[in-house]
Amino acid sequence: MKFACSLVVTGLLAGPLLVGDDVNWPQFRGPRGDGHTASTGLPLKWSETENLTWQTPIPGKAWASPVIWGNQVWLANATEDGTELSVVCVNRETGAVERNLKLFDVEKPQFCHKFNSYASPTPVIEAGRLYVTFGSPGTACVDTATGAKLWERRDFVCNHYRGAGSSPILYGDLLLMHFDGSDHQYVVALDKRTGRTVWRTPRSIDFQDLDETGQPMIEGDLRKAFATPHVAELGGRTLMLSQGAKALYAYDPLTGEEWWRVEERNNHSASTRVVVGHGLIFAPSGFANGQLMAVRPGRQGEVIDANTPAKPGTQLEVAWMTRRGVPKKPSLALVGDLLIGIEDGGVATCWEAKTGQVVWNERIGGNYSAATLVAEGRVYFFSEEGKTTVVAADTREFNKLAESQLGDGFMASPAVSGKSLFLRSRSKLYRVEQL
Repeated sequence: MKFACSLVVTGLLAGPLLVGDDVNWPQFRGPRGDGHTASTGLPLKWSETENLTWQTPIPGKAWASPVIWGNQVWLANATEDGTELSVVCVNRETGAVERNLKLFDVEKPQFCHKFNSYASPTPVIEAGRLYVTFGSPGTACVDTATGAKLWERRDFVCNHYRGAGSSPILYGDLLLMHFDGSDHQYVVALDKRTGRTVWRTPRSIDFQDLDETGQPMIEGDLRKAFATPHVAELGGRTLMLSQGAKALYAYDPLTGEEWWRVEERNNHSASTRVVVGHGLIFAPSGFANGQLMAVRPGRQGEVIDANTPAKPGTQLEVAWMTRRGVPKKPSLALVGDLLIGIEDGGVATCWEAKTGQVVWNERIGGNYSAATLVAEGRVYFFSEEGKTTVVAADTREFNKLAESQLGDGFMASPAVSGKSLFLRSRSKLYRVEQL
């Protein structure tokens, strides 16, 4: 099989933002999957009466982030009880709902924690096609011109335990996805054209918690993960970086072969998307004992424990680690030599990316699930209460530039197109622009 290098693929690899990256927002965290946008002229401040172009009610309960291609804004959606799973297409210019397509009926939905939703994974889009997954209940490809369902898969077995959360990504002709549940843990690659399985790789870590019959002796949370995969070039090799419960993995994205693994046996779960830079992988993890690792990639077959010094001669290593101010849900932002994030409870921290030394640490208040956004030397934080705080990203001192309040809270992460922010609250989609 030949693998064409599409816009989405190139955007996942290290390098400058591409022409057109200020128009399309194809996946969770944007063109490169790192929360950066090439757009300029984005607003600093807004409200229900200021710099608001339109607002569109979106019935249901769904935390999936918007994706944008051309004049279409697509959202995954679900009823609160999870019995109907759908996608919604909104006109970028007017805010009018152009399509509301039910993709799946679910007779007996799995349990979903009230903090989560039945449509939390963000779709991925390219010219003519939208790829959306709801985890085990169903994955589908939709023709964005006609609304036709081109293929579907409903055969992936996984008890999501608290609900699904991992978003799919594209790499060439492959759709890459995580299934990390209480019963099964694996990663898969589908042929994006047909939905056929190209490879499937079980997680290799031994959880060491099974009884003599092979059943888990501990609750499913310790096997569960919500993270999104990320493809990057490191050391001359293209790797799929993938966080599961109790381990960070690197795979060959074309074959699914595990390349190396960093085990975190004193930790569990992950829900962010890693960021990469300076030859390091920055990976927050753990709901009970959050920690942030900066990992230097290794050679094929290397396995280390994050909390144990690596054996002499091992290339794979944890360059630095911290437990202070670590986000459990909001993904990080890497801006030059600085790594910036916000802890779920509203404490923002800036670290030196190469050393882990804290540059500044500031409480801005609120609770946070949405990923950070980087634009024009600024970092945007979006709270679960609807507050947005903008801080300077290109300085070693904390500098709050603006604060705004809008809607009933942000569980979804932002999207950008042109000079506009597209923000999904619990009940609406907003287009925010300097007017």
